[in-house]
Amino acid sequence: MTTRKATVRRETLETKILVCVDLDGSGRARFATGVPFLEHMLDQVARHGLIDLEIEAAGDTHIDDHHTVEDIGITFGQAVARALGDKLGIRRFGHAYVPLDEALSRVVVDFSGRPGLVMNVAFTRQAVGNFDLQLVREFFQGFANHACATLHLDNLRGENAHHQVETLFKAFGRALRMAAEPDPRMAGAMPSTKGAL
Repeated sequence: MTTRKATVRRETLETKILVCVDLDGSGRARFATGVPFLEHMLDQVARHGLIDLEIEAAGDTHIDDHHTVEDIGITFGQAVARALGDKLGIRRFGHAYVPLDEALSRVVVDFSGRPGLVMNVAFTRQAVGNFDLQLVREFFQGFANHACATLHLDNLRGENAHHQVETLFKAFGRALRMAAEPDPRMAGAMPSTKGAL
């Protein structure tokens, strides 16, 4: 099987990001981003997505975490797109429901070639610790735009904001794993009637 790995660097006046991804990994993760809560969530993506993920980031977190979180989403999306290559033989679609105590979330992914994000989440708090929960959307918007994926995220219920976020990231990891996985019945075919994604 072709190696499905990618390394992407992104540098702006606001951030410097490095993302290394192996879609056929074992769930190993290493982070140095300056945003601990996001690292905790990305660890869920790696573990439940069974992808190896390394992310280094240096950003203007002395202002706030916005640029760093958004640019990590962008660079992660670029790395996944590069690792997927021509997308021949993948399942293309992935979905997952994940509970955590009282919280339940559903995530659906389509590596359609068309970026789109639909996010229906009403967080019960504005922040978890020092992490502004508005940045969850910024991360996923960056990912969807640059992985050229359609992404639907729904928190179906939840009272604890940490649980709400964690179920979203765990479900995202599982849905990502399903969508990116080779389908033995596709035999290397393009998973689209258009003949291209």
